[in-house]
Amino acid sequence: MNTYQVPNPGLPGCPPGLEYLTQVDQLLIKQKVEFIEALAGFESNNKYEVRNAMGQNVFYAVEENDCLSRQCCGPLRSFTIKVLDNFGQEVITVTRPLKCMSCFFPCCLQELEVQAPPGNTVGYVVQQWHPFSPKFIIENEHREAVLRLHGPFCGWSCLPDVDFEIVTMDEVDKIGKISKQWTGLLREAFTDADNFGIQFPMDLDVKMKAVMIGAYTFQLNAFNCTTD
Repeated sequence: MNTYQVPNPGLPGCPPGLEYLTQVDQLLIKQKVEFIEALAGFESNNKYEVRNAMGQNVFYAVEENDCLSRQCCGPLRSFTIKVLDNFGQEVITVTRPLKCMSCFFPCCLQELEVQAPPGNTVGYVVQQWHPFSPKFIIENEHREAVLRLHGPFCGWSCLPDVDFEIVTMDEVDKIGKISKQWTGLLREAFTDADNFGIQFPMDLDVKMKAVMIGAYTFQLNAFNCTTD
């Protein structure tokens, strides 16, 4: 297994375990294929490998929820995702309650909380109501709006590649993106495996980089046209 042994020097102002994020401006989140889903149509907990630009594993992510939620609520299910470093230490926790994502129910929109390390909130991702496109606000730990995340018109997630743009609050500058990448017809049809790329400025606050890792879950579920 090609892994990167993340150093732990204890950088000032950086939550423990996130030191490596200060050195990168892009990550690849690769979902591990669950063949039991293809054979039995049974939804299982998602697992991910987080890699750097050289393909080295820098984090692992595991979804935790109950079987009933997975089968009955599908991509809108509540969940907790634990992000572990290569030493098995939990460095990020992403929590999302069960809420609606439809533009027809603006009173119950999606929201998730990101903690790093567990117990220390570093930010939130909050859905905004919009009749045609998925839009989100990235907030810091004080619930102050920092960035915006804009999805494609009408949420065309059934297209081969889908980009969610990371933009400034005034919507003038695009500073990055979260992209769902085409994995091939058979895998798209018979599993829920997805690949995601995250790009952000090198000098972005490391806490906001951690929040972006959590934000990809909205890109996974927004207006999903797959078998999820």
